[in-house]
Amino acid sequence: MKNLIFYISICFLLGAFTSHSQIQNGSLRFNLKGRVEAKNTGRPISGVSISNNMGNLVVTNGLGEFEIRTRIGDVLIIEHENIETLQYNVKQNDDVLILVEDFETSSISTRLKSSPDISIEHQALLDSAETYKAHDIEESIDYVAQSISILGKRGRKKELARSLSKLGEIYQYHKQLDLAIDNYEDALDANKTIATSLLLAKAYNLTSRFKETANLLNPLLEIKSIPPYQSVQLYELLGDAKKGDGKISEAIQLYNKGLLIANKNQITSKMTDLNSKIADTYSLSNQTIEAEAYYGNSLELATQQAPKRALQEKEKVADFYNAKNRYSEEITMRKNSLQDLKKLNSPNAGVTKLELGDTITSQRINYKIANAYISQDKYNEAIPFLERSIVEAGSEDDLVVQKDATRKLSEVYKEKGDFTKALDTYQSYVALVDSLYVRKEQEISRANRFNREIASAQNRLTGLEQERELSQSKYNLALTEQELVKESNARQQWIIYSLIFGLLLTLLAAFFFYRSNQQQKLANNLLALKSLRSQMNPHFIFNALNSVNNFISKSDERSANRYLSDFSTLMRSVLENSEEDFIPLEKELQQLELYMKLEHSRFEDKFDYKIIVDEQVQISMYQIPPMLLQPYIENAIWHGLRYRETKGLLSVYIKENGSKSIAICITDNGIGRKKSASIKTQNQKKQKSKGMGIIKKRVAILNDMYADKVDIEISDLEIDGSGTKVLFILKKEK
Repeated sequence: MKNLIFYISICFLLGAFTSHSQIQNGSLRFNLKGRVEAKNTGRPISGVSISNNMGNLVVTNGLGEFEIRTRIGDVLIIEHENIETLQYNVKQNDDVLILVEDFETSSISTRLKSSPDISIEHQALLDSAETYKAHDIEESIDYVAQSISILGKRGRKKELARSLSKLGEIYQYHKQLDLAIDNYEDALDANKTIATSLLLAKAYNLTSRFKETANLLNPLLEIKSIPPYQSVQLYELLGDAKKGDGKISEAIQLYNKGLLIANKNQITSKMTDLNSKIADTYSLSNQTIEAEAYYGNSLELATQQAPKRALQEKEKVADFYNAKNRYSEEITMRKNSLQDLKKLNSPNAGVTKLELGDTITSQRINYKIANAYISQDKYNEAIPFLERSIVEAGSEDDLVVQKDATRKLSEVYKEKGDFTKALDTYQSYVALVDSLYVRKEQEISRANRFNREIASAQNRLTGLEQERELSQSKYNLALTEQELVKESNARQQWIIYSLIFGLLLTLLAAFFFYRSNQQQKLANNLLALKSLRSQMNPHFIFNALNSVNNFISKSDERSANRYLSDFSTLMRSVLENSEEDFIPLEKELQQLELYMKLEHSRFEDKFDYKIIVDEQVQISMYQIPPMLLQPYIENAIWHGLRYRETKGLLSVYIKENGSKSIAICITDNGIGRKKSASIKTQNQKKQKSKGMGIIKKRVAILNDMYADKVDIEISDLEIDGSGTKVLFILKKEK
């Protein structure tokens, strides 16, 4: 026993010694964040090398920031061609601010102290941001951040406004319109300019905020000295807003005013655009003769410009012919477009696919030509164009067009009576749908990651601007204190005023920070909802398609057509409501009944169903998240009723639950949750978990946004664990 105690003591001492040695040697590593800036100006210094004893090396970014893996006791070596080598002893895991005295850039021999010098450097940084805008958004935003950071402690509202406006352009290019609008508005707050107002108006139009466009631009109509090009843009944007608001005649009047100025000043690009937009507007109001005349003008003008612009306009005119059922003219125009596109895609043309866009491609044009032939019942003529479209889409990895063309080819073979080819082609279509679904999930994941990176960059810039404003406030406070020295009798009073001013600035900064966080939270919630709504369980879709395939294989065309018609009606309704947070309960019940009808047609020997609405319930007074009930109905059928030896019953009962809510009760007499779980495969368990998790996330987000509107409770129907009961408590719309 004594020997055992001795050995335990020795082990304890060795452990303590080892731990102490590790601490002494600083073996606990961590990521140290820091910033390097000039002491006299507060400007960040980029390109500074930071290294340590562990052999790690990092370089500061455009904001002077760095992050290095290190430990307590390490010595950081700070090196740059324009500063003396510095050392910093790491004493604790806190953010580090390294101040450099007498820093001078190598590009300019003297410190950029004068306004002209700063303006030149500021514009150079914005030019760099524009260069990287399309290819590297992170690098582009970094240059904008540098342009803000060099403005120093003084106001420089004009330069700040240009930086914020450029940031808005970057976000708009990458379709981050909400962030673009926020930065345009901040730019206008800093310095009102016509150019920024026009950029903001365009972003408003893209987000269908037409009244805000009118409120912003109408005052500019009173300004007499607007340059001709901006004046044309002004009338064009106002016309776009009126057109978007359904005011056709007013839109045409505004477009014509802009066209008059463009013709007078020979602004060819805008002459083309406005003729095309006037034609579009006439087409919307079914004034075909007028529309065709203006399309002729735009096509003639576009032909005088770059071949790319002419091709774009030809496709637009072809779309017009299609809308008017003038298929022969459409086919001729699109075949002409194919020839032009072939020339533009040649190595010597100097035009990239990025410039042409993803709407003007050979596979899309061939697909549209085929559709025009199909509209004329010329199936034999359509087939070669569909086959060409499929091949080209496959080579360009364009799954959307490949899917649509394959589906259309299957339909053509069916119309011709060649059911073997129709079935083979349809099976190819199903495989493409599967591939496209996987790709869409990947795109959603990439979009989520991209949005997170964008949000992080915006938060960093917001913090930088707040820091700049705080530095400016400190600068103003120092000037005030110098003046207070000369006024000794009022010194105490002025100090109090200064403290109050500083407090108000702090409170204002806190308010803006809180507002920014709330806006970001709302944006994240909306993005999460959009992502979750897009994650509809694919099993029902693929099972439905297999059912159609089964009907076809049995030569039961009537059942296949009837089932496919009901299925397409349900899918159309689901897609129409996919962007809504809530829809009328009546519409949801219609969707639910249609879904239960489809599932009953597949498993009619397994269950019957009924939907009962209490007479006292006014369903028109209630809203519900779309497709909220369907997953539970699906679980009841697939995991409960499907495994019964005898026919079961699925019931949906809606009754009042007090004066401001109703209860929606879904019951089934299936085998129960516990028994169902015991017979599931591992893959099935994962699928349920994912589906129920999506529903819980949706409900949690919606309840957070709309004050606990939906409650869900799941329980066993019988004491022995058989059957399942799902109870929804839905609150009335306030």
